[in-house]
Amino acid sequence: MKTAFLGKTVSGPFTIPSGIVSTAPSIIQRIMDELPEVGVITTKSVGPVPRTGNREPVYSQYAPGCFVNAVGLTNPGAEEARRGFESLSIPEDRFLLVSIFGGSIEEFVSVAKILAPVADGLELNLSCPHAQGYGMAMGQDPEMVAAIVSAVKAAVDVPVIPKLTPNVDRIEDIGRAALQAGADGLCAINTVGPGYTESHGHPVLSNGMGGMSGGGVLPTALKCIRALKTITDKPIIGCGGLSTADDCRAAMNAGASIVGVGSALSGMDTQGMNGFFRQLQRDLETGGNKAKAELNLDLDMDFSAFKVVTNEPVCDDITVVTLNGNINIQPGEYVFVWIPGVGEKPFSCLTDAPLRLAVIDVGQFTHACYALEPGDDVYIRGPHGAPVLPKDDAHVVCVAGGTGLAAVYQLARDFGSQEKPAQIFAGARSADRLYFIDECRAIADVHIATDDGSAGFNGRVTDALRSYLDTLDAETLARTEFYNCGPEPMIHAAEAVQRDFVEPAKMFSAIDYTTKCGVGICGACASPDGRRICVDGPFINTQ
Repeated sequence: MKTAFLGKTVSGPFTIPSGIVSTAPSIIQRIMDELPEVGVITTKSVGPVPRTGNREPVYSQYAPGCFVNAVGLTNPGAEEARRGFESLSIPEDRFLLVSIFGGSIEEFVSVAKILAPVADGLELNLSCPHAQGYGMAMGQDPEMVAAIVSAVKAAVDVPVIPKLTPNVDRIEDIGRAALQAGADGLCAINTVGPGYTESHGHPVLSNGMGGMSGGGVLPTALKCIRALKTITDKPIIGCGGLSTADDCRAAMNAGASIVGVGSALSGMDTQGMNGFFRQLQRDLETGGNKAKAELNLDLDMDFSAFKVVTNEPVCDDITVVTLNGNINIQPGEYVFVWIPGVGEKPFSCLTDAPLRLAVIDVGQFTHACYALEPGDDVYIRGPHGAPVLPKDDAHVVCVAGGTGLAAVYQLARDFGSQEKPAQIFAGARSADRLYFIDECRAIADVHIATDDGSAGFNGRVTDALRSYLDTLDAETLARTEFYNCGPEPMIHAAEAVQRDFVEPAKMFSAIDYTTKCGVGICGACASPDGRRICVDGPFINTQ
């Protein structure tokens, strides 16, 4: 569906609103390469300097298809963002809409000047409801909106589109001020609120409050789009709660030129998202509404309560925590562990019955896990991710470093047998950092490697792996599948060895990328090829 938009004819009528999915250059490139339906690519909001944003949890579900988020304007800063956008190969029929924010008019102008040369247009984030000092407070003041738009327009020569907050009495008054200041179009709406969610008596979001999105805000979005259409014929990007073709048609009938679908993508992996947008476009072309069936409305983000049974240190920075219950989890899946007031982080489960977690003390959250005592409360959500399924006759070889053993133990247990045992290669700096080895030996053939030679092979685990693979016959190698988990340098070294023996299609790796939301929305876990590890992985094939 070719669509005219601000001087370009774009390949499709859709965008993904700022801050959702298309938040990293690698993901943006993948969308451009695979999803022509998304004709306008909107980036995550970029500010003048890097921001780490809020600690997790940053995304909470309060009803099916309804969410509250407070990511906190995480971004790499304008200069680094520009380098990322410069690396993109942008088709002629796509429109790169770079979202920007600032804490003052001067900051907006500064960021705009840096990013305009790599953008087809700039979206001004005047409506973030949860980042103190930014966004909504500015966007509720018509004079401030006009001043920002006017200053940015004077500084750049690309179209400028302010994104408006719904948290005002009359959005058309804000829109009129922006248009009179020279805005080339409008975007409505950003999230509503802020709102609040809790679980087990604790606020879920680390920020406490967050912007509300998803199906619950659709009536507000349609009202705002319709109000803005009464004051302008310039393009309107309509977003806020849109999830089906019927929703998109309603937004277009209200006055939207481009429609944004965002929170509805929660829980979709890359293949599922691509299929969803294709069906959504077919629905618009045919009058259907079939894409509705592909929504993940039963997404489970609830927390279950557990108590610590034991916390058994392996060495001064590794411990194994056992909880008082089981979890139904498949090999390759993972969970989030939440300690209210501290945060949450993803963990592979060392065992599922009872639920055990291997923890390396590397930061604030894991330090709190290391200090847990019997009887302490922790909360679990999940499982998340895509389970792995080796071929029936596969010779399973697992390579683990650090807490990577937790990700491969269950895999080796469930897909090995006494007749054809899986192989586990476990590497550590020294013998005192090894854990769960006896349990591994009960279900698999175990190969130990230590850097100092204090246990097993003297050297790197990848050297031990090569020595083993050299002993295998051609028939066994033809059946071999590799599952690697651990620090990125170790995984790349393991893959380099494995490529000498098998085709890349038989290599699957789980690298410790940052994972925040767990449902594919925030894009923090972007892989170099644009997949989102939290939904496409954690084990992904890197051929």
